[in-house]
Amino acid sequence: MHENRPEQPLSGIKIVDLTSALSGPYCAMLLGDMGAEVIKIEEPKAGDMNRKSGPFIKGEGAYFLYANRNKKSITLNLQEEKGRAILYQLVKDADIFIENFRPRVKERLRIDYATLREMNPRLIYCSISGFGQTGPWAERPGFDQIAQGMSGLMSVTGFPESGPTRVGVAIGDSVTGIFAAYGILSALYEREKSGLGQFIETSLLEGLVALLGFQAAKYFSSGETPLRQGNDHATFAPYGTFRTKDGHINIAAGTPNMWEKLCVVLGVDDLRNDPRFQTNPDRVKNKEALKEIIEKHLVRKNTGEWIEILNKEGIASGPINTVDQVFRDGQVLNQKMLLEVDHSRAGRIKMIGFPVKLGRTPCRIAVPPPGLGQNTDEILKKLNYSEQEIKELKQSGII
Repeated sequence: MHENRPEQPLSGIKIVDLTSALSGPYCAMLLGDMGAEVIKIEEPKAGDMNRKSGPFIKGEGAYFLYANRNKKSITLNLQEEKGRAILYQLVKDADIFIENFRPRVKERLRIDYATLREMNPRLIYCSISGFGQTGPWAERPGFDQIAQGMSGLMSVTGFPESGPTRVGVAIGDSVTGIFAAYGILSALYEREKSGLGQFIETSLLEGLVALLGFQAAKYFSSGETPLRQGNDHATFAPYGTFRTKDGHINIAAGTPNMWEKLCVVLGVDDLRNDPRFQTNPDRVKNKEALKEIIEKHLVRKNTGEWIEILNKEGIASGPINTVDQVFRDGQVLNQKMLLEVDHSRAGRIKMIGFPVKLGRTPCRIAVPPPGLGQNTDEILKKLNYSEQEIKELKQSGII
């Protein structure tokens, strides 16, 4: 660490990361970005399942690289007693343990919370799963799209004619990783008062149900089941995607003042007195007719021109960027959401930046995503294993 650089918020915190795929690794990475030492445990030879998920950058799985910076990798065969013995040594002085096994699997491997708590009462143990640790779906395999469907999210995504539609990213994995990190940090703070660790659980299903937001509020208040609205907002209008001369634009006239200004800017001031559009509920009820009128005026100019005009008047609007455009966008670059780091095998790689900025103790990339088992020898030597013992462990397939 640079002598003039303050310690990061989680410096000195040790995490044992026994997760694969995305939600668990993403959670551990967020904590590693804040300075925690993250020891990622992987199966010998196979490793994290995402190491084999393409596309590839010089043989390295891009999906793995995305969620595993700021970690060290050790391979351990947890089916064998000697492999579990090494894990137990790591756990004894760890602060946090993260896993995403199904309940029966971790009990069979003897890596469940009850077992590890006996070794380390201060341990914060976080279980991430598809559907929860108990209940009729607890033992079922869970992936993002399955949870998206079960949570109701797909039922309110897409257009009326499109049928249920998944969100275009693994939002369940990502938000569950964020919720897990939120729970872990809360438990870490509480431990300062009690001196004790605790068990934390979250799941893809819970994370996505928690995101239903105003759609759930609509159901709770009216008993009406929300339907797919396409790109239109369910409770505000005009609020959605509109055609322009050269493409599309998002406009969110979410306040009466913005609505009135939009009418003036478009030269349709008389719409404010049209009984179909006088109140927001009126506009929502007649949103198709309103959209048709608005687009007749928007198609006279390009998207970029309208964004300048509308934002100058204080009317929320913006472009609909493709992914390549996102990482050329001036605001995205200004917020340092595109980073580059040197990887030992893949070379110079691009990564998504830090979504949270801490002014005095910022996140940073201390180490790039590790190769499989890259730090095995280093970690074992710290546990006082000799060169000969490490050699024997390799020969027996424990590491």
